[in-house]
Amino acid sequence: MIISSQILLNSDKISVKKNTNYKSKITKFDGKIVECNSFPSPIGTICKIECNDGSHVTGEIIGFRENKNLIAIHDQNANLVSGSSVEALNTSNNIDVGENILGRVIDAFGKPIDEKKESLALDEIWPLNGKPVNPMQRETIKKPLDVGIRAINSLFTVGQGQRLGIIAGSGVGKSILLGMMTKFTEAEIVVVALIGERGRELGNFVSEILNDDTKKRTVIVAVPADKSPLLRIKGAERATGIAEYFRSKGKNVLLIMDSLTRIAHAKREVGLALGEQPTSKGYPPSVISMIPNLIERTGAGGKGEGSITSFYTILADSDDTNDPVVDTARAILDGHIVLSREFAQLGIFPAIDLNQSLSRVMNSVISSEHKNKAEYIKRMFSIYQENKDLVLMGGYSQGQNEEIDKAIEIWPKICGLIKQDLTEKSNFDKSIQNLQGIN
Repeated sequence: MIISSQILLNSDKISVKKNTNYKSKITKFDGKIVECNSFPSPIGTICKIECNDGSHVTGEIIGFRENKNLIAIHDQNANLVSGSSVEALNTSNNIDVGENILGRVIDAFGKPIDEKKESLALDEIWPLNGKPVNPMQRETIKKPLDVGIRAINSLFTVGQGQRLGIIAGSGVGKSILLGMMTKFTEAEIVVVALIGERGRELGNFVSEILNDDTKKRTVIVAVPADKSPLLRIKGAERATGIAEYFRSKGKNVLLIMDSLTRIAHAKREVGLALGEQPTSKGYPPSVISMIPNLIERTGAGGKGEGSITSFYTILADSDDTNDPVVDTARAILDGHIVLSREFAQLGIFPAIDLNQSLSRVMNSVISSEHKNKAEYIKRMFSIYQENKDLVLMGGYSQGQNEEIDKAIEIWPKICGLIKQDLTEKSNFDKSIQNLQGIN
């Protein structure tokens, strides 16, 4: 047994991160999970594992079974054999943070993967799993956050510290909407977690988002779909930890996570590999408990701290909004924006369905005049949607119902309020003016 220590500077104190190097041997390997002879290290310990060709891969202890340590491999193509050596490297659950992380693209381990040659040189640490916040000490949500999207600013106003889901099927424009918010929001810090996305989309998103104006306040944590499920989970936890760190500094943070569903899929893979019993749609209980744990770390901070306003994209498989992940997230979030495939096919982007979307804190951060106008527009939208088939078939004549007549008259204006080009920014005041202009 070899014990070493590394001194890390913190703004308040000096911490010691211990690396306890225990060694063992692989006794079983099923392609994802390694079993090795037990050694005293906690869950989350990073291990180095020798491959058959002499190279090494890393893994992480995720559980224990029958006096064996269970290690999930980070490299899905690892060439491992029974008897290969396993060495514990790091038992710390802290991540390195600091101002120098802004403008960078990092992976699940916090290593830069952009083309910049400068090292991160981070001099502070933060717990990967966050610090507990007393719910009674959280600040109330009082101020609106300008996200630069006209329909959201006017009809589903977001408060600083609110948590929202963006729910939609595949190919309806979730990523486009997130990119617009990343560029246009008035938040001081933007943390973007791209978890389980296609590698092609990562490059495109980063090149579009990180310009001279946005890179001073933005950090991107990218873990593409070809990485192991454990790294996808760690990427989400790291992004949340970075957002918590900046919140503790009094910053107004926007956390964008794309996507919560792929994080749940990764947790499902790990849970099933550990032998958990699948429940609805194959999700084990650990997935249902992970979602609120991750979401509850965000929101308003305590006295003297800032806030984390968070957006989570949630993929509704086959446009099923009653999927277990959708249902669990919707129950814990402070609102949800549902994107409509019908609107997307009509060329209306962002394709926000006004009937199904909701912001639970909107009425606390807007004026009564704004509230009344938004409710009026939503009612007219609903009336038009309920009667459009009758109108298009010729079964309705003008003058039979005053509200239907009004809904038909202002329908083009409602579409104009929702529709917004991806290069166009609509600030909060302008969005309210556009809303009030619909009569």
